[in-house]
Amino acid sequence: MSVDPISAYAAIFLLAAVTLATRVGGAAVMRIVAISPRLTRFLEAMSSSVLAAIVVSFLAREGGRELVAVGVAVIAMLVTRKPVVAMVCAMLLAAGWTYLAA
Repeated sequence: MSVDPISAYAAIFLLAAVTLATRVGGAAVMRIVAISPRLTRFLEAMSSSVLAAIVVSFLAREGGRELVAVGVAVIAMLVTRKPVVAMVCAMLLAAGWTYLAA
């Protein structure tokens, strides 16, 4: 299936414009809205939920290696409470799995 280059550039331009508008609009709204503890909690939870959505959608497409690596990261995070340690554990597991499978 071939994509028309003009359509591709139009889609990229449109998405860039929407991204710019949401960024500028978000900054403008945050100047008007008073930042309360409740709003702060909402914004912090929102960033975590976006990250979780990205990870879950990735896991839905990929195989068992990624699922096990995320499980190891979750366990490492619960045990150590250090995100870097959890990421390193998951990366080492995934890299080792890939090395042994090759």
